[in-house]
Amino acid sequence: MAYKGAFYAARRCTVWVVAFLASLFIFSFQHAALADNQEITTGNAGFVEVFEVNGLLDEVLADVLMEVIEEAQDNGTRALILQVNSKQAVVSNATLNEIAKQISESSVPIDVWVGPSGSAAHGKVAQLISVADSIGVSIGSTLGNTGTQVLNPDLFGRVWGENHQLLIDSRLNWEQTISEGIVQCEKVEVDELGNSLSENEQLARCSNPTLGDFLVSRDSFISEVVTTDQGPRLSPLTQTKIRGLSLLDQLMHTVASPPVAYLLLISGLVLLLFEFFSIGVGIAGAIGAIVVTLGSYGLAALPIRSWALVLILASMVAFGVDIQTVVPRLWTFIGQIMFSLGTIFLYPEDSVQMSWIPMGVCIAGIGILVFRGMPIMIRGRFATTQIKPRLGKE
Repeated sequence: MAYKGAFYAARRCTVWVVAFLASLFIFSFQHAALADNQEITTGNAGFVEVFEVNGLLDEVLADVLMEVIEEAQDNGTRALILQVNSKQAVVSNATLNEIAKQISESSVPIDVWVGPSGSAAHGKVAQLISVADSIGVSIGSTLGNTGTQVLNPDLFGRVWGENHQLLIDSRLNWEQTISEGIVQCEKVEVDELGNSLSENEQLARCSNPTLGDFLVSRDSFISEVVTTDQGPRLSPLTQTKIRGLSLLDQLMHTVASPPVAYLLLISGLVLLLFEFFSIGVGIAGAIGAIVVTLGSYGLAALPIRSWALVLILASMVAFGVDIQTVVPRLWTFIGQIMFSLGTIFLYPEDSVQMSWIPMGVCIAGIGILVFRGMPIMIRGRFATTQIKPRLGKE
């Protein structure tokens, strides 16, 4: 009897162990399946990184862009999105080819969105983005004016393929980019939520009017339809990380813009000129030296006409000749002419452009300063107070 009792006890124990292991196996299987499902649809849909390429593509922006592309290979991002609004690249052709090679050889998909509305991708920048995996253009934005190809044809072929000749000296708007097949988009009659789309809505969706529209249309971006009180809506699962220039890089990038570099240079030269003829402790001169240094850095990063810069510098010398005489004479008029010509022709029109507003303000401001402001200041400096003796009774 004792033997049978031990046998039944062992059998019950075995059954319990088997049942426990079976339950544990089923639970583990369901948990693993749920985890896999969440990885695809909910919890771990990863992230895409968005990097803004705004303004001229200069050395500062190019260096950070290459760093971002390199880091994207190892940081686990599902895709790198370049948000582009740039009308020209002022980096060397070798640097441009290096960036293009990084983009084309990237193990992570690199897509380009020309936006927001009213943005542009022109010149060498338009050539660069042609090697991206896909292109999106927002409503109101343009693409083109690529100019002569600078990307190595042996590595990248003809930029924009069959549209190469069309884009050399033409700017296509967002509708033309769709009709020419630059923006690859299959028109659909209903959206992700099942709502019918009109012809204009289908065209607008192909233009990727917002960054969100562009993201959700990428294979690397995961979304799901959720039901709310207002009805079904598309909810993104993949996170979006926006990345831009650091504070110092942004400062240097801003300084290298055509109007800022020009205004800094002129402001610094005027402060130095003022310091030379004023009574003070050198504050204006110190500030002027710093401002001229920043302006010189900006001009060094931009294509300029050297003879135009020489005219601007020579005009300050001409102004100085007459300022010390207190009366504007021939050298003031010569200086004004040299300054105006140097300002107008400082930047080559085929490379970078500057609005007439800063040019007009500086030309008019310099004229008022040297014809009126400086003479008054010099008279005040060298004027002496006449003291009349007081007559009194002796």
